[in-house]
Amino acid sequence: MNFLSVENLTKSFGDRIIFSDVTFGIDQGDKVAIVAKNGNGKTTMLRCLMNLEHYDSGRVVYRNDIRVAFMQQTETLDDSHTILEAVFSHDLPELQIVKKYNQALREGNEEAIHACYEELTELNAWDMEVKVNQILSVLKLDNTDLLVGSLSGGQKKRVALAQVLVAEADFLILDEPTNHLDLDMIEWLEEYLSKSKSTILMVTHDRYFLEVVCDTIYELEDQTIYKYKGNFSYYLEKKAERQEQLQSTIDKARNTFKKELDWIRRQPKARGTKQKARVDNFQDVKKVASQRIDDDEIDIPVKMERLGSKILELHKIGKSYGDKVILDNFSYNFQRKERLGIVGNNGTGKSTFLNLIQGREEVDRGKVVTGETVVFGYYSQELIQVDEDKKVIDVIRDIAEFIPLEKGRQLSAAQFLEKFLFPRHMHYNFVYKLSGGEKRRLKLMTVLMANPNFLILDEPTNDLDIFVMSVLEDYLRTFEGCLIVVSHDRYFMDKMVDHLFVFEGQGAIKDIIGNYTEFRKQTAADYKKEKLAAKDPEPVQEVKVTQIAASAPSEKRKLSFKEKHEFDQLEKDLESLEADKVKWTNVLSDGNSSNDDLMKAGAELAQIMEQIDAKTERWLELSEFA
Repeated sequence: MNFLSVENLTKSFGDRIIFSDVTFGIDQGDKVAIVAKNGNGKTTMLRCLMNLEHYDSGRVVYRNDIRVAFMQQTETLDDSHTILEAVFSHDLPELQIVKKYNQALREGNEEAIHACYEELTELNAWDMEVKVNQILSVLKLDNTDLLVGSLSGGQKKRVALAQVLVAEADFLILDEPTNHLDLDMIEWLEEYLSKSKSTILMVTHDRYFLEVVCDTIYELEDQTIYKYKGNFSYYLEKKAERQEQLQSTIDKARNTFKKELDWIRRQPKARGTKQKARVDNFQDVKKVASQRIDDDEIDIPVKMERLGSKILELHKIGKSYGDKVILDNFSYNFQRKERLGIVGNNGTGKSTFLNLIQGREEVDRGKVVTGETVVFGYYSQELIQVDEDKKVIDVIRDIAEFIPLEKGRQLSAAQFLEKFLFPRHMHYNFVYKLSGGEKRRLKLMTVLMANPNFLILDEPTNDLDIFVMSVLEDYLRTFEGCLIVVSHDRYFMDKMVDHLFVFEGQGAIKDIIGNYTEFRKQTAADYKKEKLAAKDPEPVQEVKVTQIAASAPSEKRKLSFKEKHEFDQLEKDLESLEADKVKWTNVLSDGNSSNDDLMKAGAELAQIMEQIDAKTERWLELSEFA
């Protein structure tokens, strides 16, 4: 059953065509994503589909009897509404009665509660009440009396998402739904949308999200749209095949073009019909031959100052805001080629930590020691702060006309822009004409061109498209300095880091060896243990301790023959495990390791660490009597 039909849709801004004669359809139950480079018109396409943006020509037709809910990239909430009022701003009867019921509960109005109770039962809306409370809880919107105007940008984004999810729409259209969500929220939303019976059309740069949720990918490129019936992995495979075929066609056209160009130069002006047809065909061949496939590669051998022996040392640092503890007696020494990921819920102090280590904020106690050779490069979440009426190339030239490279070479500002996928025709565009993602890409350039040897990226994946992210990953894989990444992009974290700081709140920070996937596996295992412990208070363990205490000798001076053999074997095992630990740690630290190698190394290292802990504990027990 067709839910949306788009026919010959065309949209332009002045003389710039965004997309032309685009035709596609979405059927009931489809879960579709639109992918494209920043500035190619993804958000514009969604706004055209919702009739919020005028389009030049074509038709957009929805099935008559369906409910459509749209989450925009920039929220459009009423600041005077409370969170609850914003979330319930739908005409769905079930939602309205749930709203009344929640309001009656807060006011303690028994009569209203009883009336709402009967209506909820009559409308069979109890499931809706549970669903609403679950969504608000997961998105951490518990204080529903807060005014929207008092919320941060991230909180408003979560309110807009809740508003769409509770609408019980047949067709959900979502523009960047994972922005400003922490990792737990993203994983919950991923599962929620996977199980949802709603038809979904979304724009997102989260590659794991695309992999798990979507069954169809539409790519907006060259002013048209390409359909791939499969998830993100299938899309990458088939796109590569399409580009290979296109490259083959271009190569053939270029060979033909050379021959025809020679014929054209040798001929007088065409007089006959046969010659005229050949001239017309020459123009078609020339058009195909002049195409170029953008391989999205950044190869910038920037000259970087070498890091000294002292890089960055944190000595028992502490930081609090009133009763809220960010860091408590925290110490750590950064090493060369450190590749650290930072994760944790919003508000646990990740960005504050980045400011403290750079000296942007003062610690309450302790000391931060920065090496003399360290040059920080900091990419923050804020948009680039420049005059919007400046031209793109002038933003780069204001920093440097030329960028020094290895072996005494240099790169001009224009060449640098092209490396970062800003083609020549965009160099003299004004900054205000750039999309959000293009502005972020420009900001990233201003950070990297300063030749930092200690790079700090705070949410670099927000608003950068999947193509730029792939390019950034290639650049960072060969980066020789220290790297700290704060990101909610699980795919990016898995590729870039070899250990994590997990901010748990109130100053608690765990250092986990391995990438994000390994961290989630460990978290799931710990959670399973906690649930088992909660079900069984382990009375057997208490009896076991008593029995050992009763049966153990009051004093033991020597190991038994069996224990002596075990003790010797433990020393050999620990020596072997330590060697394995070094081996797999080197794989994680190696910038040339593939994603599969990194995943395997993380898994092996986690098992080795468990064995080392267990065997060390047993060795310590036996060493008392050795």
